[in-house]
Amino acid sequence: MRVAMIEDDVELAELLIEFLEKYNIHVTNYEDPFLGVSALSLNPYELLILDLSLPGMDGLEICKEVREKSDIPIIISSARSDLEDKVIGLGLGADDYLPKPYEPKELYARILSVTRRYKKSHEEPKPNSAFRFDEKAELIFFNESPLRLTKAEFEVLKELLKQHGCVVSRPQLINATSTLGEDSESRSLDVIISRIRSKLNENSKDPKHLFSVRGVGYRLFG
Repeated sequence: MRVAMIEDDVELAELLIEFLEKYNIHVTNYEDPFLGVSALSLNPYELLILDLSLPGMDGLEICKEVREKSDIPIIISSARSDLEDKVIGLGLGADDYLPKPYEPKELYARILSVTRRYKKSHEEPKPNSAFRFDEKAELIFFNESPLRLTKAEFEVLKELLKQHGCVVSRPQLINATSTLGEDSESRSLDVIISRIRSKLNENSKDPKHLFSVRGVGYRLFG
């Protein structure tokens, strides 16, 4: 991970650089804030650690300028304990505010937290599933229409939904189904699967959602 730091305290910068290097976080520090701002537009940094009290340029100005041009995660690291600075910094788009003094390990924890949130917010949206389980109503919807299922069918399909995309073994499906085998119509898992397929308007020869895995079990897609 490549991190830019704008910090005029050389000793602190060296301490943080050395510590974070152990976690494969490579930090480049810029004592001159103008150079730091320029470097951000020229290099693919993944995070910015920003001091506020800098020579010639206030850190809050840098925060505002950087955020107008980029969505790079910003952690403000400052000895300025004024609550107003913290409120303004976060309002300008900083992702976290870490007051000095602090242990390098706390900065490392904040870096992990901020980058995790950033990555999560930038994940590609997953395609909508054709299935939806309403836990409160105990209903399974297919293409937004509720399926009319027997208890055994519901339990089997619910288990397949829980393991969506994964192969679920026959014993696992049977164990998840309290009613399977209680009456003559529910003894065979194959019968239950066949009924579910029918309600999904598909058949075993040309499945679109519910697939057999020979000798193992079943898998639900979509």
